[in-house]
Amino acid sequence: MNPIFRSATCFRGIIFAVLLTMTCSAVAQVERIDAKARGTSTQMGKDFDVKLTINRFSTPADRQALKNAFDQGGHDALVKALSKMKGVGRISLPATTGVSIAYAVSIPTPTGRKIRFVTDRPVAILEQRNVTRSQQYDLTAGEIEINDQDKSKSAGVLYPSVKLSLNKEGQIQFDLFQNPWQLVNIMDWTSKAK
Repeated sequence: MNPIFRSATCFRGIIFAVLLTMTCSAVAQVERIDAKARGTSTQMGKDFDVKLTINRFSTPADRQALKNAFDQGGHDALVKALSKMKGVGRISLPATTGVSIAYAVSIPTPTGRKIRFVTDRPVAILEQRNVTRSQQYDLTAGEIEINDQDKSKSAGVLYPSVKLSLNKEGQIQFDLFQNPWQLVNIMDWTSKAK
């Protein structure tokens, strides 16, 4: 056998093994969560299904980039930085094809994990045309706490229209255009696959 051909075949085998390993590790990180969003306050009595898929979690470098953007230009710079980030997942709401999630983290808790996510919210054409106040709230954020010990205690919250600001203590806070939606009946498909 020709030594060059043998080297090329060996090289292809190594590349295939590396790609297979990368694919397996990426698949292992996928989070799939279904929930029911239940209205609070003025949305009381309304509910809809939410599907959350996270293909990978954001890195500390992503977090630092967002922090730097917010420090330099506030909310508008943060939204611009989020819109430039490669999506880490997708959130699907009724009557939409879904929105790409720009940033997501998983935080270990004593009973499981907490998943936080944020993305830039597509502003509707009517909001733009009518120059409504809601177009200033151009982020969507949420938090889901997965309780691995007692699935019935898993809960979360969805903030459909958010703007970030600094409070008097210098901490980042959410300014909401609407009331948050309570996430209930959380189905964590990731833990079922393990």
